[in-house]
Amino acid sequence: MIRAYKFLMRPTVGQTIALGEMLRDHCSLYNGGLQERRDAYRHASKTTIRYGQQSVQLKEIRAFDPERQGRWSFSSQQATLRRLDKAFAAFFRRIKAGETPGYPRFRGVGRFDTVDFPRDGDGCHWDSTPHDPVTRVRFQGVGHVRVHRHRPVAGRVKTVSVKREDRRWYVVLTAEQGDPEPLPATGSVVGIDMGIASFLTTSNGEHVPNPRHGAKAAAKLGAAQQALSRCKRGSKRRRKAISKVATLHRKVRRQRLDHAHKTALDLVREYDLIALEDLRIRNMSKAPAPKPDPEKPGGFLPNGAGAKAGLNRSIADAGWGVFLMILNAKAASAGREVIAVDPRNTSRRCPRCGHTAKENRPTQEKFHCVSCGHTAHADVVGALNVLRAGLVRREAAPA
Repeated sequence: MIRAYKFLMRPTVGQTIALGEMLRDHCSLYNGGLQERRDAYRHASKTTIRYGQQSVQLKEIRAFDPERQGRWSFSSQQATLRRLDKAFAAFFRRIKAGETPGYPRFRGVGRFDTVDFPRDGDGCHWDSTPHDPVTRVRFQGVGHVRVHRHRPVAGRVKTVSVKREDRRWYVVLTAEQGDPEPLPATGSVVGIDMGIASFLTTSNGEHVPNPRHGAKAAAKLGAAQQALSRCKRGSKRRRKAISKVATLHRKVRRQRLDHAHKTALDLVREYDLIALEDLRIRNMSKAPAPKPDPEKPGGFLPNGAGAKAGLNRSIADAGWGVFLMILNAKAASAGREVIAVDPRNTSRRCPRCGHTAKENRPTQEKFHCVSCGHTAHADVVGALNVLRAGLVRREAAPA
């Protein structure tokens, strides 16, 4: 099992400068590799250059520019070229799938924030002393940097990454661990229905309120972004405004993560099986297609884009994708079972008689079966139907 750890680093002034130079030089390597691929395809009879060919050139690049490229880890530079190769692989995959291609773009120095080290001990070294209050990580060309290790690292460290977020520096580790011991069985099962009014509703009738962290911070974020738009590019005042906006976004992101972790942990501790909807969040948050007006060439009919934009903001603010990812990870660690079921008609099917109709849900919250008269909260009905579908799917699964 692979687990990730993220710790805050506390570099000195000189180490901060060296870390910034490391990001700058890796960004230059990434952009140079991208330019080489573009030129080879355009001017050399559509020749395709791959990672292996660019990796072989690293020795020459390091010898030609020892001050900028020769001082950093060879393995980290290979990882940067692999990142470029993955970007092209994703580009060709999208073309084959008929999606918007999104050709890989050049990276600005301010938007290249991560350097990866594929193996601990190769260009970097994590201090693995378990009881030492002072933890350090060494990077080639930077030195030993102090780390605020707020929890112990279990297992053998495999990869190390440096990440910049605004003015803060983090080290991200992946460690290989043995299979964890499963939690004691509780004998309870649950279905959950994701929503906007309530973050989630369980088949037992419990509602977890939606914290709406983004909506609560919208006023401060709007004011900070408006102040940023007034600043002159390249000025010190603009850098401060950018830092303030980044700080507010970071706070919202951490609030979402905290809420997702706590909610997922409560579910994993209480239930052996968790049934949930197999949501296609990207499709749910797409903008509606425009409706051309046949009577007015060049004109368009109302398509509800304004209301859909508000719904899309609410979906993004709820953070369903992050929560589901965390829930699956915690369930795997605890030995719990998570089953995703088809979400269609889960809130329109009567749990008592099985009648399915759009009219069964007259409002967002109310469920009233037009066949048998059963009345309940629509989200609770959806969670019940999700649980039943999950149990059916578990029984039908091959042993």
